[in-house]
Parts: sequence; structure tokens; C-alpha cells
Amino acid sequence: MSPRFGTDGIRGVANRDLTPALVLALGEAAAQVLGRGPFLIGRDTRRSGSALASALAAGLAAEGAEVWELGVAPTPAVAYLCARHALPGAVISASHNPAQDNGVKLIGAGGAKVEPDAERAIEAALDANLRRGLAPSPAPAVPPPACETEPGARGADGDAPRWSTRHPSRTPPELGEVRSRHELLGDYEEHLVGALEGRRLDGMSVVVDPANGAGFALAPRVLARLGASVRVVAGEPDGANINLRCGSTDTALLARTVREERADVGLALDGDADRLVAVDHEGRVVDGDRLLVLFALDLAARGLLGVPVVATTVMANLGVSRALDAAGIAVVETPVGDRHLGEAMAAKDLLLGGEQSGHLIFRSLATTGDGLLTGILLLDLLERRGSSLASLARTCMVPLPQRLRSVPVAHPDVAARDPGLLEEVARAEAELAGRGRVLVRPSGTEPVVRIMVEAEAEADADQVLERLVRRVEGGVGRV
Repeated sequence: MSPRFGTDGIRGVANRDLTPALVLALGEAAAQVLGRGPFLIGRDTRRSGSALASALAAGLAAEGAEVWELGVAPTPAVAYLCARHALPGAVISASHNPAQDNGVKLIGAGGAKVEPDAERAIEAALDANLRRGLAPSPAPAVPPPACETEPGARGADGDAPRWSTRHPSRTPPELGEVRSRHELLGDYEEHLVGALEGRRLDGMSVVVDPANGAGFALAPRVLARLGASVRVVAGEPDGANINLRCGSTDTALLARTVREERADVGLALDGDADRLVAVDHEGRVVDGDRLLVLFALDLAARGLLGVPVVATTVMANLGVSRALDAAGIAVVETPVGDRHLGEAMAAKDLLLGGEQSGHLIFRSLATTGDGLLTGILLLDLLERRGSSLASLARTCMVPLPQRLRSVPVAHPDVAARDPGLLEEVARAEAELAGRGRVLVRPSGTEPVVRIMVEAEAEADADQVLERLVRRVEGGVGRV
């Protein structure tokens, strides 16, 4: 069976789980389901990105689709251009994952991730394409390009067989054209600059950490255009250093640099620049929960929030809902992932949503999480308020002590359903009733089970977390 879509596309170790041959077949399947485009393709800075982007483009073109290649481009840039041109697209990226991983995110013509029904149809087409590719076809007079299949497979003559994903009775479509359209990224840059409606960031001192990822060139350029004084760290990608001790998942370098430079703010993106985590001038992290509260309160005060409701995920700290409730703003809770946030926001006509990891969606400006847009709007908020991030973040909410752990397992779905683990979760929930909560879930992007424990007392949170970690490590589905 072929790989399945998770919460953020198809992911795996590049050239092991996610081979060029598989991605080529995925490109064929995408064109078979979504039509002949044109399709936009962007990628992050991983070494495997160019090969996988080329494979995806080849698969799309093999089905007659036209392809517009954007080169290195943030996920939100591709989403913006898909919406602007009413075209489907794809991003070759594994977001915050390490460099050896990669993935394929498919984006619909509206700029949001493709609908689940379309994903299921693409999975079915991919399965069919791969099944056809497992049977050797007779060698034609001019053999088609071979595609890789099972290691060690041999044809009747002892040579590697020529595999074909083409149905033998089907007339091949005319090849689609693959075109370089890097200039389209200029439209996204203008969109970011225009988000401030003419306001400037003159005099603000900012350290930006693009995680050696897709925003490495764009982020400092846009911030400088808006007048900020910019220092960059982790902005020299080499194909192997994306997210390596930097970015939104590791802010130590950023925090240290902010203090050394005496900067006003630090902005940390992830590998595909759809997340933002901030650092105040004292080096303290301001995560997506606090940012969401800051933006919700600011938009409400300016009469720009629309319906007084924001979307959060089940991972949001209980302090978020308490702070917003005190301000007369309700909360809609969704599963983890900006896809679920976006769907809930569209269904309820909400203008703001976000999650703790740093995905924030400003629905009047974007169709998906956009780390650089969030950073620009945050700096604008601080400039308008004439206050430091440290001061605003400290007073906007009172978080409950929260403990998070990702436990490596071979089969996260199986491990998360282990009866012994479920019994332990029920026992913990009873102990914390009214004083905290527990969330255990399989990751949709990595082979881990994620455990979150909140409690009014830190000791209680620590104790419950360790019990649950031991249960996962000793249960079924473990590594």
C-alpha cells in the first residue's frame, strides 16, 4: 500500500520512504484527480527538494498537466499564489522535521490544502498507478523512461525490467510543459508589504531566524523594505542544516542573539515558513498561544475581529480560553493542524485562528498559516501600541503549567489506542478533574505519540506526564 496523507501531506525519509519514483507516481495521480492545472510547485531548502520537485513535475507533465516551478518558496507563498491564480499546487517540504525527511503537501485552487475526499481519491489513483508499475511490460522499440520499483526485481532475461505506470490500453496524453515562474514570488512579497496598509516598522530592531529554510532570503528582505533594522541568524541553507538547532523548534540561538544585539524582538520561522514563534528582548519565548491572545485582543479593540470568536486547537493552553473569555471572546476548538483551523474558520466565518506551535491564520489576508505575515503583523502591533513584547506577553494571559513530550514509536496509531494507555489516561483525567487535563494523540507528521499534560500545580503535571510516557514506552506499537 502506498503512503497516506497525514495532517500535513505525505511525509517520510527522503529516498527511502519518499523516493523520486513514488513522487512521480503521486504527480500522475494528482493530475488524474485534480486536472491538468497549471500546477504551481514550490520547495524548501532540503537537499532532496530539487529531485523530488522534479519528480513531481515529471509525473504531472506525464498526465498532460502544465507545471509552474517556483523554486525555493514558503508554503504560504505557494498557497497565496494558488488562491490568486485559482490554480492547484504543491509544496515539497517536511516543515519543521529534520533535513533527512521530506514531504509533499497538495494545495487546492482556493489556496487551502486539498479536501479530504480529493486526498482519498489521489491515494486510490496512486495505489492503482503503483500496482500497474509492479508488472513488467514488453520492451517497446523506443523504451520509455524507467521508474524505480522493488529492489532486486529482475525480468525474465535477468536484467532489471522496464516498469510502466501507463495502462497498456490507454493512449498516453501529450506531455505537459514545465516552466520556471520564479517571478511570481514577487507578487507574494508585495502582498506581505501591503499587509501593513502603508504603515512602517522604522526604528525597530529585529533578529530573524528563518531556520535555514524557505524564508531565508524573503524574510529579511521584506522586513528591511518595511524599515526594520534586521540581523539574520540561521540564514545560510546548505541542504542539510534546515531546522538544525534553530528555527521555531529551537530558539536558543535566536534568544542569545537577541540579548547580545539588544534587539527589540526575535522572530523564528520553521523550515517552510508557515509557523512563527517570537522571542522578547529578554530572550523569553512567546509561543503561538500568547500570540493568538495578543492578536485577538488587538483586533477586537480595533473592531476588526468580526464575530467575537477565534479558533484554537486541542493543544492550546487553558489560559488562552480563560483570557479570551474575560474579554468576551469565545473559542472554537479543533484538532491539531492549520488545516483543521482553516476549515473551522471558514465554516463559522472566523477571521483569526492559531495553535501553540505558531501556525496563525489571518483569514482576511491568508488561507493558511503564514509565519512571516504573522511576524510583520506582530511588529506592527508593537509599534502601534508603543509597548514591548515582553510587557504585552506577560500580561495578556496566565498559562497553566503545561508539559509536552513526543515519544518515538513505530506505530503511533496503534500505540495511542493501547488499552493500558487508555486506562492510565482515564485515571489521570480523574485525578486532575477541574484542575487540569490530559491529551494523548498520534502525530500526523512524525512516528511519535504526543503527550500533553496541564495542571494547576507543576508537580502534578510532571508526575502524570512521566507515568504516561512510561506507559507508551512499555505498550504496544513501541519502537
